[in-house]
Amino acid sequence: MPDQITRNPAVSELPAVSSDNPWTTLDGEIRYENQWIRVTEHKVINPSGNPGIYGVVHFKTIAIGVLPIDQDGCIHLVGQYRYSIDEFSWEMPEGGGAPDASPLDSARRELREETGLVARRWTELLRIHTSNSVCDEHGVVYLAWDMTQTQAEPEDTEALTVVRMPFAKVVDLVLSGGITDSMTVAAVLKVKVLLDSGGLPEELIRLISPDPV
Repeated sequence: MPDQITRNPAVSELPAVSSDNPWTTLDGEIRYENQWIRVTEHKVINPSGNPGIYGVVHFKTIAIGVLPIDQDGCIHLVGQYRYSIDEFSWEMPEGGGAPDASPLDSARRELREETGLVARRWTELLRIHTSNSVCDEHGVVYLAWDMTQTQAEPEDTEALTVVRMPFAKVVDLVLSGGITDSMTVAAVLKVKVLLDSGGLPEELIRLISPDPV
């Protein structure tokens, strides 16, 4: 009689796990580097004890995202053609921040450069690893509101289209796959969960709630 297959445990809280690294790094060689990233190929012993290689993309900046909500309860979305995926992408304002700079200061700069918006109210929404199987990039995402409009100043690499859309419509785009950018998807869905649970500041609930509050 074959051994019974053990089902994965069902838990209500994540269990304590070891923080010891099961990988052994034998050597590493930089294969490519520019001012934004560094690609290193490591010779390793994997958790099963077998030799192999592991390529890691190191990002020299912190990924910064801002979900801006205006006085009409609209999200300001930035559309641009992304060279790496060869597709047009709708996203919240995003960019890179220097590791030695305040992420909030970087967020303020990105918001103004891409949209011309200057926000008086800010709160950190989430932190995220954008693709942790191949890179070490991590991001910080903020909510911004109570804004005034100034002139946008995009970089010369950015051909941007900026639009305003009600929050509920942005949620629909995320759910339908019209928005696929990972940080934007995570930010919009977290705000939706916080909205439904009453976890947002009252002024934001009034702005984006589909029903009068």
